[in-house]
Amino acid sequence: MLEKEVEHYFDWVVQRSGGRTYKFKSPSQRGVADRIACLPNGATWFVELKAPHGRRSKLQGLFAEEMRRTQQQYACLWNKTEIDQWISTLQN
Repeated sequence: MLEKEVEHYFDWVVQRSGGRTYKFKSPSQRGVADRIACLPNGATWFVELKAPHGRRSKLQGLFAEEMRRTQQQYACLWNKTEIDQWISTLQN
C-alpha cells in the first residue's frame, strides 16, 4: 500500500464520520503533520500518515514530541487498520 492510498482512506474515514480533513504544508517549518482533522465532536487532530513500510523523519519525530509537550492531539497512522482503530476510539 502506498502512502497516497493511506491518505485517501484517512480522508474518506474522517469525512464518513462527519468530519473534515485538510492537507497541511508549512513552507517555513519542515516536519509538520500531513493532515489536520476536524472532527464533529469539536476535536482537532494533527495526523501524520505513513505507508506501512515508511519511516518517520527526525523532524517529524520532533514535531510529534512538540505536539505532546503542548498537549495537542497528534497521531501517526501507518495503515487502514490503525486508521479504523483511531476513528473508532474517538467515536466511543
